[in-house]
Amino acid sequence: MKLLHLDSSILGANSVSRQLTAAVVDSVRQRHADATVVYHDLAAAPVAHLSGEIASANFIAEADWSDTQRKESAVGNALIEEFLAADVVVIGAPMYNFSIPSQLKSWIDRVCVAGRTFRYGANGPEGLVAPGKTVVIVSSRGGVYTNEQGKLMDFQEDYLRTVLGFLGVSDIRFVRAEAVNMGEDKRATAIHAARETIAGLAL
Repeated sequence: MKLLHLDSSILGANSVSRQLTAAVVDSVRQRHADATVVYHDLAAAPVAHLSGEIASANFIAEADWSDTQRKESAVGNALIEEFLAADVVVIGAPMYNFSIPSQLKSWIDRVCVAGRTFRYGANGPEGLVAPGKTVVIVSSRGGVYTNEQGKLMDFQEDYLRTVLGFLGVSDIRFVRAEAVNMGEDKRATAIHAARETIAGLAL
């Protein structure tokens, strides 16, 4: 089994999402002794944000590429190959300002590439991710966003579900830890509940 593990929290050792993505990976390794893991800490080693220079490499001859275009094309290709090759993708996605960290958005922008992970056909867009890939999203939130009012401000989970579905991923599972900034008791309860969810993932 091939596993791709992404963390995007800027909080280091204080991060709930990092704690829980590690638990997911440990659970997979316990079930699959042959599992290999590719890990990216998108906060410590950010992927460059998509820029006009990077994107324009798709429309000019390789011989005319700048040094940046040459370097970033290689980076983008490697990220896409890792994503496509993984049987399981574990994504740490804390909620920042009702959405996801910009570091995670940068990774998404580099793997959402026409002709590689999706294409436009006669019937509209089609995801190119092969069937069978599972994506586990560890969603940590300081407040509560599963109630009626909170859902109106949640641009985190729906976005991730939409963009991954656009690429063809149908098996998307959420491990959710809410109210982690609303006191130590609620934080502990949220982490405990998330660990119980992880135990039941059966990956």
